[in-house]
Amino acid sequence: MNLDAPNFSRFRNDDLELAYFDDGDPTGEPVLLIHGFASSASVNWVYPGWLRTLGDAGYRVIAIDNRGHGASDKPHDPEVYHPSSMAGDAAALLNHLGLPDAHVMGYSMGARISAFLAVEHPDRVRTLVFGGLGIGMCDGVGDWDPIADALLAPSLDDVTHERGRMFRAFADQTGSDRLALAACIRTSRDLVSRQDIAKVDIPTLIGVGTKDDIAGSAAELAALMPHAAALDIPNRDHMLAVGDRVFKKAVLEFYAAQAR
Repeated sequence: MNLDAPNFSRFRNDDLELAYFDDGDPTGEPVLLIHGFASSASVNWVYPGWLRTLGDAGYRVIAIDNRGHGASDKPHDPEVYHPSSMAGDAAALLNHLGLPDAHVMGYSMGARISAFLAVEHPDRVRTLVFGGLGIGMCDGVGDWDPIADALLAPSLDDVTHERGRMFRAFADQTGSDRLALAACIRTSRDLVSRQDIAKVDIPTLIGVGTKDDIAGSAAELAALMPHAAALDIPNRDHMLAVGDRVFKKAVLEFYAAQAR
């Protein structure tokens, strides 16, 4: 067990080779982590301390590099990046590991993928944690086409759109395949209908930073779901909420409350 630098393995689904790690306590309840756009399992979950937090608490911690990200294959065809397809990757990883189900936590785009997983493969999800995405999951989070343009620009200096600059800088920092990310951003924004999310009746925690101008209201999304609670992550924006101590404490308390 290495809670600071896990070993990655690979599996295949949908003609793609996908990377993941499986760490923490092998006898603990499994938690499947699904990262956000332009991130990776390491950037989203290892560096901010989630692997250590969950591993120290006795959980088996599994995280996937979504297609187009990290060490997974990076096709440039936008049609492969619909969240339903990426939710299929998550279900296939559980199959690969011989797990009938898991607690599932996703951040930002990963929250959207987690929602599609719960809607389309409900028997695979014990509980849900959505981070960095509230009612925007159903209503949209604004115009993201400038982000695709920013990713395709010759350099960061050519990008003037504020949110585009933020994601382009993040992609450059993580050494991402910008063509794959530009393809991903065009089709990964499929919305979850209010009717579908209302049918997800498993325990759910929705955490959004109070300074997050992307996610939309956590409380409004929680109100649609039968067993959901909203968490305000104080004074955190979309990029900083993911590793916040308040968020981690709330997730551990949420899991403890659901213990079988």
